[in-house]
Amino acid sequence: MVHYEVYGRGKPVVLLHGWLGSWGCWLETMEALAPRQRAYALDFWGFGESDKRRESYDIADFVALVDQFMERMGIQSAPVIGHSMGGTVALNLALERPQRVEKVAVVGAPVDGRSLNLFLKLAGQPWIAFLVWNSPALLRLGIKIFAPWIAANWSDWYDLLMPDLSKMTLESFLWSIHSLHHTDLTPRLGTLRMPTLGVYGRGDKVVNPKQSELLQRVANSQVEILDKSRHFPMLDEPDRFNSILLKFLI
Repeated sequence: MVHYEVYGRGKPVVLLHGWLGSWGCWLETMEALAPRQRAYALDFWGFGESDKRRESYDIADFVALVDQFMERMGIQSAPVIGHSMGGTVALNLALERPQRVEKVAVVGAPVDGRSLNLFLKLAGQPWIAFLVWNSPALLRLGIKIFAPWIAANWSDWYDLLMPDLSKMTLESFLWSIHSLHHTDLTPRLGTLRMPTLGVYGRGDKVVNPKQSELLQRVANSQVEILDKSRHFPMLDEPDRFNSILLKFLI
């Protein structure tokens, strides 16, 4: 079972969330796109309201999920936009199934998983993930302490995250970030031919914003750095972010 939300009318666009999150991070973006686009925002397996009875939560599984989702929705091809882990999935889908992706946009996404913050890399170690997951109060306290470094509008982000965090399992928490850490799309970037957008916050402490430089290897690429944003440009600078995205989709 895959949970998704749809908003707006017009040409379809697919929105993919990041690690620990769900479709809800895209709500304001969906509202901004609504006059021109029909936005589909889904929850990956193991996240939000989607099925959590799987054995694997690798990036490749999420790529297959998006491909199958578009098929079931009757979306032959569309722009695909992803934040963080979702951006890596979107790029991977564009490489594996280019006929599915008209345009691809990534937001604070690691092209090379080694660009992740050290704490996220450690979360992909089984014994550390087990200890952290089985200390929920400590996990929530740690997230709250580091929240100001993750989002400029950190209190809203924290309130958005907490319900999503409670819906995850140890397996989806561990294996998704483990797989992301060991994913490197750099060698294949030069094969992309569709329009590509990268949006990064200059103050991003989760994914090194210099990942944006890798996207310049794509022939038809555009990179935007938002000076007042951290890891969530769509929450930190929604007006500017939505303006950039709308111009890209036209």
